[in-house]
Amino acid sequence: MEKNKKITPKFSALLPLFVFVFTFLGVGIYQNDFYALPAPIAVIVGIIFAFIFFKQTITAKIDTLLKGCGDDKILTMCLIYLLAGAFAAITNVTGSVDAIVNLGLDVIAIQYIYVGIFIIAGFLSVSTGTSVGAIVALAPIVIGFADESSADLAILCGALLGGSMFGDNLSIISDTTIAATQSLGCKMSDKFKQNIKIAVPAALFTIAILIFQGSDLESDLTESAVYNYSILKIMPYVLVIVLSIVGVNVFVTLLLGTIAAGVLGIAYGDFTLIESTKIAYTGFTNMTEIFLLSLLTGGLAAMVRRNGGIEFILVKIKKLIKNKKSAQFGIAALVSTINMAIANNTVSIIIAGPIAKTINDEYHLDNKKTASILDIFACIFQGVLPYGAQVLMILSFSKGKIDYLDLIGNTWYLLLLFTYTLLFIAFKRQLKA
Repeated sequence: MEKNKKITPKFSALLPLFVFVFTFLGVGIYQNDFYALPAPIAVIVGIIFAFIFFKQTITAKIDTLLKGCGDDKILTMCLIYLLAGAFAAITNVTGSVDAIVNLGLDVIAIQYIYVGIFIIAGFLSVSTGTSVGAIVALAPIVIGFADESSADLAILCGALLGGSMFGDNLSIISDTTIAATQSLGCKMSDKFKQNIKIAVPAALFTIAILIFQGSDLESDLTESAVYNYSILKIMPYVLVIVLSIVGVNVFVTLLLGTIAAGVLGIAYGDFTLIESTKIAYTGFTNMTEIFLLSLLTGGLAAMVRRNGGIEFILVKIKKLIKNKKSAQFGIAALVSTINMAIANNTVSIIIAGPIAKTINDEYHLDNKKTASILDIFACIFQGVLPYGAQVLMILSFSKGKIDYLDLIGNTWYLLLLFTYTLLFIAFKRQLKA
């Protein structure tokens, strides 16, 4: 009977989410360091508050928490984190990262380095279906570019973040794409074609800006340098991209990429078989914070939803809907609000999806456009949240060389995508292709 009980919308049910967000942001702002308090600890504070505040039995609350943590989308992302971490760790030890850095410095003209990172990040993210995986793989390379050239690290990281979110948003194998298309009942290929109409113009403007920003770098070059690298060392990355393009499952892709990198490292004498397993495990542990953050926010979101917090948001947004245009803005506001609360774009789409489908059908919207809007706004807000996995990861790799404002101020793609998507919704007849 408990399962069939109607959920009553309650603003108070959102308080645990507010406790989580304000705890994390409050400590970060006060300490001027968003790593002063680990994000998973802030989530646990919110969960403890939920256990104290909500009125169900302890057993019922634990059951809800565990079901939220065990959601298949949450566990899918967590496993991707582990595989991506192992791949990044092993390729780093084999020298694959250094090989790509040197190849890039040798092949890409320095004035196009910003554009190069944006395109490579987008390509890798489209191929693997995960922005986090692309960032994990490329962040050390970006740091290497900044260390070995006159390129600005903040611009490079902004290009990396923007390119990774661009690819994730368009990827057919991305969790967000799967969640959005399943929720709206449209084909992935149709959503992809619709997404391109919105994302590509923003990407082209971004490329133009990055070319302009890199135009002065040529004068900073010193005398011609010789960069040593082995093309073979780059093969694990090439393998991952090729497998993804041909449609191989992201788990299989990352696993085979990790194995290939391990075999390459053993063949070159970089490490032994036993040592490779330890390196892979180190890669797992490097993902601990992101892993726990995703797991625990899934559980907290489930508790909030069960007590009417998410339903409260939905009711308020529905009141603002008057026509087709406002319905689309309402869906955008819905998924954006949820994403700001739980900092997980896939889970946000999963939560908002059924309501977006209801609104879509009530106002006779185009399924593929609604799926695109749902995915795009989840992508945008996930990419700019200071406590989002993507931002935290890039700032972590930078080791304090840049801060949050430096990063977001140079992430042109997300800012342009936000602007263009609003225009697309507001003037869809004029912009309709």
